Amino acid sequence: MGEQTEFEPGDKAPNPGVYTEVGEARSFHTQIQNPKRIKLERGDTFPETTNKDRKWKKAEKARVH
Repeated sequence: MGEQTEFEPGDKAPNPGVYTEVGEARSFHTQIQNPKRIKLERGDTFPETTNKDRKWKKAEKARVH
């Protein structure tokens, strides 16, 4: 089993770091304009996203290729 990389609002942060919103369909055609970025410590709760189709992902893993 791999490590979880996307998180829903209300989930607990597994590690400290900067997290950013990502869309459900992650392609360069559907990039989010001005995504929220948050800094969390381990165990902090993820806040609500801008809309229900978005999730949180650690910033260095959220890059688009």
